[in-house]
Amino acid sequence: MFCAVATETGEWAMREMQAPDGGYYATLDADSEGAEGTFYLWTPDQVRERLSAEEYAAFAAGYGLEQPPNFESHAWHLRVVAELPELARQLDASPAQVTDWLTAARQKLFQARSQRIWPGRDEKILTAWNGLMIRGMAIAGRHLERADFVVSAERALDFIRARLWKNGRLLAVHKDGQSRLNAYLDDYAFLIDGILELLQCRWRDGDLDFALALAEVLLDQFEDREAGGFYFTANDHEPLIQRPKPAHDDALPAGNGVAAQVLLKLGHLTGRIAYLEAAERTLRWAWPIIRQIPIACDALLMALEEYLEPAQSIILRGEAAALDAWRERCARPYAPHRLTLAIPVDAAPPAGLLAERRASSAPVTAYLCSGLECLPPITTLADLDAALARTGAAIP
Repeated sequence: MFCAVATETGEWAMREMQAPDGGYYATLDADSEGAEGTFYLWTPDQVRERLSAEEYAAFAAGYGLEQPPNFESHAWHLRVVAELPELARQLDASPAQVTDWLTAARQKLFQARSQRIWPGRDEKILTAWNGLMIRGMAIAGRHLERADFVVSAERALDFIRARLWKNGRLLAVHKDGQSRLNAYLDDYAFLIDGILELLQCRWRDGDLDFALALAEVLLDQFEDREAGGFYFTANDHEPLIQRPKPAHDDALPAGNGVAAQVLLKLGHLTGRIAYLEAAERTLRWAWPIIRQIPIACDALLMALEEYLEPAQSIILRGEAAALDAWRERCARPYAPHRLTLAIPVDAAPPAGLLAERRASSAPVTAYLCSGLECLPPITTLADLDAALARTGAAIP
């Protein structure tokens, strides 16, 4: 079920929320035709008249139509209330048959809903939100083996770089052909995070350089060098009564938490001590806040975990055709504390990557590091398997 939801969400994002030139739009309204939820809600009669008896029975039991209405207008906002095995038992049918009924029902209702008056769409393209979407689409594309998700994320990154990166600084919003407003902490931190996830799907010259350029602006324009942490606004932003330095997660993760996470990753990849020191200063500044209300500081806690137990960094170098098998091995089993970059031998990565300090003539070479400590170069899949088994970072 989780796989299906992630897949369908990615397909929805590409279908309904991605602009023709690449960026992701901001929101869809909840209201249409002057009322909240009109586009999204159903009644049992509306569903029944469009489905066969078998399809309706499966759909009603699976999506809550047999329960009391769950919206103020005596309508139903569809939600999964029964899993497939339970539905199969209720309907005395095979799971495959129930799946066919539900698939047909969803397709019919989707077509019917498409004829309704659509809610409005806020077509602003926000840099920070696009950074989050790039990250999500890249992760989904990698784990679900959906190359189209990765391409979608790549198009969004290309749009931001072309339209919202001007004179070495980001802008925060694009709308109606115009990009404006100096970017904020979240714009930089979230976009770096998205780039790092996208790089794990495929290597492309220039993307890591872009992430490093963004990190340099973070340190130059946003860091509080005396107390630690990052301000939400840049040094050259208009004066404010109080210049915020966000630590608590809200609808979005705290910019300071994400900034610390990405600086630790970049620092361990490149050996740039300034990044690691800035992340440490952020965590020292935030520690009293984390202790006071840890439940509101997930992003900072994730950074703290990265600081105390650095993730594995694996750089693979070799012929492009041979890299896929090695990258696939590094991704299995699920390894949330591992960052893998597969860089073709003819690519031009930034100078200073830890892996580039050791040359190898093997068809593919893996450089496995934890923090700033690296193992000797690995040149066979068998040795890679053994090293991964010894060093952990995966969830079996």
